[in-house]
Amino acid sequence: MRHHGAVPFFDAFAEHFDTFYDAKRNPIMRRIDQAFRADIFIRFERTFEAFGDLAGQRVLDLGCGSGPYVVEAFRRGAHTVTAFDPAPAMLDLVRQRLAVTPYAGRCTYVEGAFPDDPPPPHDHVIVMGVMDYVAEAATFLAALRPLVRRSAAVSFPSEHWFRTPLRKLRYRLRNCPVYFYNEPGIRALCTGAGFAGVDLYKIPGSGLDYHVCLTP
Repeated sequence: MRHHGAVPFFDAFAEHFDTFYDAKRNPIMRRIDQAFRADIFIRFERTFEAFGDLAGQRVLDLGCGSGPYVVEAFRRGAHTVTAFDPAPAMLDLVRQRLAVTPYAGRCTYVEGAFPDDPPPPHDHVIVMGVMDYVAEAATFLAALRPLVRRSAAVSFPSEHWFRTPLRKLRYRLRNCPVYFYNEPGIRALCTGAGFAGVDLYKIPGSGLDYHVCLTP
């Protein structure tokens, strides 16, 4: 699912990544996150607005990270959720997050690389913060299409003249290449993968994400 260099990076980064959610960082860092990482919080809200009522639905979080979307899907009525990630440390965080909720027994955990290890189809699929690290986006999205029964929410990092080169350099030093997109390219990739509906929203601000809702 992610570039091979990304898996060890995210395995090691898991505990730090988890602090972005649940107000675990100190007040100063939370203000910085709201100013410069607003996309993380906006795409979370837009995903569940797009999905609507999840009562009785099956949800797949492809590249689930530490599991904030997994818990929220359950809170909104999802019958089952599959937490899929190539980094075992991330899946451990999902287990810890669910352990203090009534949902632990309804979550399926899958350690795998997509599209090499495809899960079965689900009603809704979440793909947040993943396309940044996918070298073959067309192949990835074509493999995603058969998994989506109702809708998928996917984030794509946008191109920006200043932030993009800096981020590329930072992640290259970590042996973790990153990839960026523009609106025409996203639409071409998604329609080429067989999605009939492509509802694209550019998160306000320089260099922030596109949030895309896809329907079969």
